[in-house]
Amino acid sequence: MASTISAGVSFKLRPQFMAPKTTHFRASSLVSSTIPMDGGESRFRELRVAREVYPTSHSGGLRPSKTASLEKDPRALWKRYVDWLYQHKELGLYLDVSRVGFTDEFFAEMEPRLHKALKDMELLEKGAIANPDEGRMVGHYWLRNSALAPKPLLTQQIEKTLESISSFAQQVISGKVRPPLKDKFTQILSIGIGGSALGPQFVAEALAPDNPPLKIRFIDNTDPAGIDHQIAQLGNELASTLVIVVSKSGGTPETRNGLLEVQKAFRDAGLTFARQGVAITQENSLLDNTARIEGWLARFPMFDWVGGRTSEMSAVGLLSAALQGIQIQEILNGAALIDEANRSTIIRNNPAALLALCWYWATDGVGSKDMVVLPYKDSLLLFSRYLQQLVMESLGKELDLDGKRVNQGLTVYGNKGSTDQHAYIQQLRDGIHNFFVTFIEVLRDRPPGHDWELEPGVTCGDYLFGFLQGTRAALYANDRESITVTVQEVTPSSVGALIALYERAVGIYASLVNINAYHQPGVEAGKKAAGEVLALQKRVLSVLNESSCKDPVEPLTLEEVAKRCIATDDIEMIYKIIMHMAANDRAIIAEGDCGSPRSIKVFLGECIVDDLD
Repeated sequence: MASTISAGVSFKLRPQFMAPKTTHFRASSLVSSTIPMDGGESRFRELRVAREVYPTSHSGGLRPSKTASLEKDPRALWKRYVDWLYQHKELGLYLDVSRVGFTDEFFAEMEPRLHKALKDMELLEKGAIANPDEGRMVGHYWLRNSALAPKPLLTQQIEKTLESISSFAQQVISGKVRPPLKDKFTQILSIGIGGSALGPQFVAEALAPDNPPLKIRFIDNTDPAGIDHQIAQLGNELASTLVIVVSKSGGTPETRNGLLEVQKAFRDAGLTFARQGVAITQENSLLDNTARIEGWLARFPMFDWVGGRTSEMSAVGLLSAALQGIQIQEILNGAALIDEANRSTIIRNNPAALLALCWYWATDGVGSKDMVVLPYKDSLLLFSRYLQQLVMESLGKELDLDGKRVNQGLTVYGNKGSTDQHAYIQQLRDGIHNFFVTFIEVLRDRPPGHDWELEPGVTCGDYLFGFLQGTRAALYANDRESITVTVQEVTPSSVGALIALYERAVGIYASLVNINAYHQPGVEAGKKAAGEVLALQKRVLSVLNESSCKDPVEPLTLEEVAKRCIATDDIEMIYKIIMHMAANDRAIIAEGDCGSPRSIKVFLGECIVDDLD
């Protein structure tokens, strides 16, 4: 059971820490301006420009200066620490929000809104359509407690998938399921991007044993050099590599490209890809149908009610983890335990609600400050990258649920301690104050019996502990706020708890600021724009091919290419396309130089007879 130490909170504002009211610049502030329009008309248009605004509470009153509200008296600060310390005894997880300066008045003001957010989360767990844009339920919480699923069929699907994952992993590790030319699989090559890669990468880095039954590599981009590197590193072990392809739709371009590149490598090595391929995708997707028709080794489902950034506890993350010998049931157990704590309606006993409260205070509820994530443990290095997608893709929204333009978000970046001492702590301590810090602390340094003293009374881990505590104190002394999440050690259950804690905090915060955390229209817009670039490239190729097939060859200027493509407004993009093609020996600059775009004339160098469409 989760428990907290709680009592009344007292704030002591000492005169030397009182400051005049402060102002902030917010890029999202709106002013109206008269803009001349076509036809001589004048219309009012909203312009987003920075202007001075005073920090205000949600109700519109002036909020006290945050600097003034930071308690500095040691005894009062200790009392604040004890009053607000959250502990989950079973998980060995602690949350310290004492170095965030929210006031009693702010907490009282936010408490009803937090209760509404918790009610929203309750409805979400019961199967409400929480993603209205796509008409979907949001059910990643059911993955670690299938009994919560609103329909028996969903419960059966979750349990069946988990059983299939465990059984398949055991058969692979034991050698019962083996590659055609080797006794056992020795490597995993996981192909996926975004949520299909970041979660598995984080868990592998955090939890994989030093000598796992299968080692894992990732192709998580459409960078040819990166793909070539991963394949080259496998070398002769390609014949004993299990390839896991992860794509919900089966049509994600980066994942498709990685798959095609790997399949070519298999053909070049005289190997049959299907005998070593595994698909994780939605039922009846393009990838699912391809894997079924070609007879891939195995297929596992992705559910439409699980988004990519919250898919680590689905087949997306659990299969690769199980194949590395990680106890996946413990990951699920840890997540389920923190989920239960995050359902508490007593805000002090709800760690996710406390995180969301602190985020709102620190950023004024408009993302005015960045969140710097500093895990003081090498194995948790990728946690900041994982949180980057989870938080920023969920909270970075142009419109709220009422259709109002709000341009919400919370920027996340991070490093690891104590490496950060030699990277950007200097700016965090003394530079622009546009952030708050989240420290991730791990109490156990090494397994029992393996520690030793570098000098009398001091171990290597003591130095790491000292750097964390020293950095926290130095930042706070200069009015830099921080949150500290502490776990006893890095285990499957604690990693599952960390993931689930932040998943829920994101959902609660999204409710506080009235946005949909479960769609990503900006990502879709980027995909659409990329498709338009590739479509334009095909037209450029067609025009250049036509000129290259003439006798003699007709080199073209950029303007001529643009006119023949009927795309004069896209001349800059055409220039970039040609420059990229020339750098890869797919076009020849006959005259001029790419540094002087107007000077160049270009052709393909060969006449391509095949249809370019």
